[in-house]
Amino acid sequence: MYDYNNSNNTGVQNYYQNPQQFDPQTGIPINNGPTGSVQSFAAPVNNIPETTAPKKQNPFGRIMMTICMGLLFGLFAGVGFFTVNLLTADHIKPEPSPSPVLEGTVSSQPNGGQGTYLGIDPSIPTEVRVLTTEESDITEVVADVMPSMVSITEYYTVSTTYWGQTYTQDGEASGSGIIIGETDDEYIIVTNNHVISDADDIAVTFIDDTEVPAYLKGIESSMDIAVISVLKSDLDESTIDTIKVAELGDSSSLVLGQNVIAIGNALGYGQSVTTGIISALNREVTTSDGNTSTYIQTDAAINPGNSGGALLNMAGQVIGINSNKIGGSAVEGMGYAIPISSVKEIIIELMGRDTLIEVNEDDMGYIGIYLQEVTPEISAYYGIPEGIFVSEVAEGGGAEAAGIQKGDIIVGFQGSRVTTDAALKKLIKYYAVGDVVEVTFLREEDGEYVEHTVNVTLGGKPER
Repeated sequence: MYDYNNSNNTGVQNYYQNPQQFDPQTGIPINNGPTGSVQSFAAPVNNIPETTAPKKQNPFGRIMMTICMGLLFGLFAGVGFFTVNLLTADHIKPEPSPSPVLEGTVSSQPNGGQGTYLGIDPSIPTEVRVLTTEESDITEVVADVMPSMVSITEYYTVSTTYWGQTYTQDGEASGSGIIIGETDDEYIIVTNNHVISDADDIAVTFIDDTEVPAYLKGIESSMDIAVISVLKSDLDESTIDTIKVAELGDSSSLVLGQNVIAIGNALGYGQSVTTGIISALNREVTTSDGNTSTYIQTDAAINPGNSGGALLNMAGQVIGINSNKIGGSAVEGMGYAIPISSVKEIIIELMGRDTLIEVNEDDMGYIGIYLQEVTPEISAYYGIPEGIFVSEVAEGGGAEAAGIQKGDIIVGFQGSRVTTDAALKKLIKYYAVGDVVEVTFLREEDGEYVEHTVNVTLGGKPER
């Protein structure tokens, strides 16, 4: 056997300069290095005599070698991953998580003080700063404005003629309204004109489910606006205590994407609430009756029965009057509302008028004309203004006495713009024989239509 401790083995001894000691039986070096370290050894092959017997393999040595290699691999791999992560950290960023709502008084500032903020408060340490989001809970806003909303029921009569026989049938339709004013004697409500245009009678239901009659104050058919009123004498004190007048906002300051709330008597089931955003502003739309105006477009659901209800901002202010007449159910996610700023002056003027009580049919007065409605199609074809064309003047009637002539086109009655037969009939039924009313008409003079206003004393129904 080859003796590793023999001093004559100068080749091996000279090869290892470190005075390493070896186990005489196994040839494994004895650990003389630092604690926990292992030094490998292998003698040069050309210095080992050919007669040397093969060394016995020790399992413990193999195990220690495997452990050492594993530790070295893990160390290099960890350093590599750390380096890659360090170099790419600025390029790969996690998706931000939704920020909670923080709006109001801060009582946990580092200096122990109080402060109101919206957004990032510089006095809060960086690690606890959060971005604020718009308040998504609208329960308080809705609870505050709901006493200003009413449901409107229109009771009407439909006449149908078959084979010379006329049949009538009673019907009713639902709409919405907004309480916008109060006097000593009444509450004043704004709605769409088309909600009450065919009504024989109007009823209003308040937040406590009390239903009472309502009376017309005035309409502006071209803007689809009507103002009605409810007498306080028809209400109990308990109902009056629940009523609140709505606050009108400024629709001219709206921006796209702004959150809005729509409230109305959808499908006649009672008040319901929907939410959405401002989808478009100054959207020009032509309605089925031929009137073209600009509207607020929203994706808040506006269904049948919502007409006349309120479109509100997140402060609970009325910024629009909803109208299901525009668009209707033909499309989804496109509701329209009349901008409140564009009709505010009209509403104020209508509010100041006397409340109209419908007169008995036998006592109702007549202007004294035979008429033909000038529709948008007729207007475009003949080049004449829309309105009520006077085809004949009744002899001895109020119109003749006031100077109205055949060919004139009536466009106004008692300060309200009227361009349809239905709108005129709707207003005149509140006036009796002998009442004096204001009639506005257009007359062609030198190739142009000139506006005139006259006072007409209403007479009885013309005979023909």
